Amino acid sequence: MKHTLKRQLRRLTTERPYQIVAASAAALALATTTGVLLTDTDDAPAGQHTATTVAEMRSDMAASRSQARVASPSASAAPSSAAPATSAASPAAKASANPDLTRKPTPPKPPATKVLDYDYEAQNTYYNCGPAATRNALSASGIDRTQNELAVKLGTTEMGTNSALDTTRVLNAEVKGSPYRTRMFAGAPSPAQMDQLQADVVKAITDGRGVVANVAGDAVDTNGGWHSYGGGHYIAVVGYKDNGRTVRIADSANAADPSYWITTIDLANWIATRGYSA
Repeated sequence: MKHTLKRQLRRLTTERPYQIVAASAAALALATTTGVLLTDTDDAPAGQHTATTVAEMRSDMAASRSQARVASPSASAAPSSAAPATSAASPAAKASANPDLTRKPTPPKPPATKVLDYDYEAQNTYYNCGPAATRNALSASGIDRTQNELAVKLGTTEMGTNSALDTTRVLNAEVKGSPYRTRMFAGAPSPAQMDQLQADVVKAITDGRGVVANVAGDAVDTNGGWHSYGGGHYIAVVGYKDNGRTVRIADSANAADPSYWITTIDLANWIATRGYSA
């Protein structure tokens, strides 16, 4: 029996570090069992004591090893102390991570050519070119007004209509949103003013609105036609092509020649010292 105990102790002392606890427990069990064995030797047969003691020893060793494993869990099984991220990202963080969320949508590119569907009417008096041009422009927006109605609103007399400021005022009174603005030329237009005229015409026509221009002097259209208004005249611009470099004119002066094309540069020079509503 003593040799058996010694072998068990030697084997336990060679176990891995985490089993030292089990070895200590086993040694205590063996010592206790030995004492019991020696104490009970005189009261029971040797075979019976030996069998009982070995079984108890094995049971105590198994329990001790199990306790050692529970007491020393592996590092890989240890729960993480890091708290899971539960807060949602803020809108600013999302926008920063995805620039497309803050990027404004690109407006559609205007068509290279567009001519409005308008209702042409020649002026009914020699001085009603202002009311006639305003009426023709409004018809492209689906607004039907007579020349005489508009003449009253424009303050037109036999001397004509004063300026583009009047046509802008009346157009805004008729068109929802008051989209029209007046641009005046003090003298010959600069390249920047020519570019602005082109941009204004493209925007207005793209939005479905005719433009009214107050011109004076002579101009030649793209077909070589000559148009002369020394005392001043009002015309409607109802379309453009070549991205606005050429514009379509609705001219109320002559029902036999109601419309023609003119370059935007020539139109700008024709407007010199006057203005337009777009």
